[in-house]
Amino acid sequence: MSIQALQKIIDSSRRVVFFGGAGVSTESGIPDFRSKDGLYNQKYKYPPEVMLSRSFFDTHPKEFFDFYRDKLLPEGVKPNKAHLKLAEMEKAGRLSAVVTQNIDGLHQAAGSKNVFELHGSVHRNYCMDCGKFYTSDYIKNSEGVPRCECGGVIKPDVVLYEEGLDNATVTGALREISSADTLIVAGTSLSVYPAAGFLDYFRGKNLVLINRDPTPADSRAQLVIRGKVGEVLDGIKV
Repeated sequence: MSIQALQKIIDSSRRVVFFGGAGVSTESGIPDFRSKDGLYNQKYKYPPEVMLSRSFFDTHPKEFFDFYRDKLLPEGVKPNKAHLKLAEMEKAGRLSAVVTQNIDGLHQAAGSKNVFELHGSVHRNYCMDCGKFYTSDYIKNSEGVPRCECGGVIKPDVVLYEEGLDNATVTGALREISSADTLIVAGTSLSVYPAAGFLDYFRGKNLVLINRDPTPADSRAQLVIRGKVGEVLDGIKV
C-alpha cells in the first residue's frame, strides 16, 4: 500500500528530487555509520569520527589511511536497486536531481547524471601540493600514506569532520530541493548537520521519507515508509 501511495505521488509530480544518506548504499554492502552494525558501533583504537577528522588526517595520516582503505574503499561494490531505479527515473524525465550524503559514487555508476555529492567522493583524490588527480584504485593499492610523484601527500576529495561543505555543491543542491514539488528523503537518520537542515529549504507539496528507523522529520512528511530503500524504489514503475 505504501509503494502504491508513493507511485501516486510520483505520477502526479512535476519535479521530483531525491535526497539520500548511507542507508541507500547498505544494500550494496557498504556499512552505514549509526545503526547497530554501523561503523560507530565497531571497536577501533580511535573512534571512527576521530579518525575521519581533518585534524587526525593531518596528525596521524598513516592511521587515517589504514582505516580509510579498510572501511571506505570496499572492493566489488556495485549499484543496488535504489541507485538503478533513480537513474532510470532521471533518464525518463521523472527525477530532476539526486542529492547524496554518500561518497561511494554509486549513483553515477548506475547512470545518474545530475548528482550533488555533499560530502565529496572517494573517486576523486588530489595531491595537496601540485593538485594532480589520482583514482581510488591508486589509493587502495598504495601503502602507508599515498604520495604524488612530486612528493606531496594525496588527499581524498571527501569532506572530513572539521571541514566545510563545498559552496557550489551546496548551492546547487539547495536550488534543486527548493524548486521541487516532491522530495523523497531516504536512508538517512537526519541527525547530521548541515545536511539534515536541507529539508528546511523544501517548499513543495510532498515530503516522502523512506527509512528503516524513525527520523526527526517523520511528523512533517506526507508519506513515511519503513523499509529498505532499494526494495521500496524497485516497486516503482517509471
